[in-house]
Amino acid sequence: MEGTEVPMNVESTVASLAAHLEQVRRHRSELRESVAAVDLALESPIARGGMWRERVRAALAELAHDFDDHVALTESPGGIYDTARHSAPRLSGRVDRLLEEHRDLRAALHGYLAVLEHDGTVADLPVFREELTVLVGRLVRHRQKGGDLVYEAYDVDLGGSG
Repeated sequence: MEGTEVPMNVESTVASLAAHLEQVRRHRSELRESVAAVDLALESPIARGGMWRERVRAALAELAHDFDDHVALTESPGGIYDTARHSAPRLSGRVDRLLEEHRDLRAALHGYLAVLEHDGTVADLPVFREELTVLVGRLVRHRQKGGDLVYEAYDVDLGGSG
C-alpha cells in the first residue's frame, strides 16, 4: 500500500501546481491587458489636460490593482516562486531579482497613481508621460522574465499573448 501512497501524493502535488499555473496564466492575461490599457491612455493627446489625467489615472489604477494581485499570486507560500526556489534551486537568484522588481514596480505604480489621484502637481506632462512609458516597458520586461523563469522551472509556456 505504501507504493500507491507516494504516487497519489505526487499526483496531488502535480495537480495543485497545474491548477496554480493555470491561475497564473489567466492572471497574466489580465495583467497584459492592463499594461496595454495604460499604454493606450498614455498615447492620447496631453492637450486634453484633465481628460488625459483621468484616462491615465483610471488605467493606472486598474494596472496597480492587477499588479498587486500578481504579487500576491506569485509570492504566495507554495506559489510559483516558492515552488521554483525549492524544485530548481539554481533559479533562486532570478526569483530574488523578480521579487525585488515587485517591490520597485509596486512602489512606482502606486507613487504615480497617488500623484494622479490626489491632484498632485505634474509640472511637465510630457515628462510625466515619458516616465510612465518607461515604467510600462519595465513591466513588459518583468512579464518576460517571469515567463522565462516559469518555463525553466516547470517546462510550461505561459504564452506570449496570455
